[in-house]
Amino acid sequence: MTLAVKDAAQIAELDENHDGTVSQAEFGRRRSQLDAAVARQIVIVADGKVLKDNSIHSRLDETNNVEARLNFHAIGFSSLEIQSKIIASLPLGHRQYLQVQNLRGQTFFERLLSAATDRATVEMPPPDASNRPFEAVRSFTNFLCLGVKHILTGYDHLLFLFGLLLVARGFFSSLGIITSFTIAHSITLAVATLNLVEIPSRIVEPLIAASIVFVGAENLLRGDIPKARRLVPFGFGLIHGFGFASALREAGIGSGAGGVMLPLFSFNLGVELGQIMVAAVALPVIWKLRENPIFIARWAPACSAAVVILGSFWFVQRVWMT
Repeated sequence: MTLAVKDAAQIAELDENHDGTVSQAEFGRRRSQLDAAVARQIVIVADGKVLKDNSIHSRLDETNNVEARLNFHAIGFSSLEIQSKIIASLPLGHRQYLQVQNLRGQTFFERLLSAATDRATVEMPPPDASNRPFEAVRSFTNFLCLGVKHILTGYDHLLFLFGLLLVARGFFSSLGIITSFTIAHSITLAVATLNLVEIPSRIVEPLIAASIVFVGAENLLRGDIPKARRLVPFGFGLIHGFGFASALREAGIGSGAGGVMLPLFSFNLGVELGQIMVAAVALPVIWKLRENPIFIARWAPACSAAVVILGSFWFVQRVWMT
């Protein structure tokens, strides 16, 4: 099981000096507490019998994630129930990505666990049958919905887009902005999820807030949409992609072998669908308001100032208050 270190710290007291970071030395001293907590809260039931782990070992890796590995004696079974009580200790809305593989490393079961649904039952397929197509559809749908939910509740990402679209003149200007943002964050979402590039969230989250401040300030200083505005959503979209990737890493995507591409694709598609839903509602309203000279002269700058203020608040919060 892979956890972000901040989530692991919810399960065991890893940050001894409460400085907001967990060093390897601190983790080494507190590892036994974490191991015990994980062993208590991960329940494996095979054919109705609760299994006792043979050993457990956790480590803090170089990307600041915690990996816990539980080992069990090999037994035969036809039904496997896996429950993660840990989710109840994590922030509201947290998901864990469960993946079951056979001895050949082939994934035949995938599920997103949540606080409301913290367990899954796996019926082992017979040698001449496979439920992988059905599970692939289920996995695609789960991560598609997760992507939509993430963008609809990602208020910082939405505020960034709002600041960009506020000064867009029409359909094609808006389309260019959204396309540039989509291409950019799709690139970094992929490379981050596949562990090709790693940037800590303590750096990414303040940069996302700074991008919001930049867009709002540019609206105030340069007025109507600058000619090079498509470069702004592309440049900052690369940063926002690392923010999207954190949602997948917290769910466990990219921490193991196999089964990465389908969740990555469907999550990214969900993000795009969420953006389209928001744009379909917001853009007609913005275009209609921009027909009024009073809105352009007074209310558009006021909205941009609000973007700067809220982005500045998030920046301060993420740099000095977390």
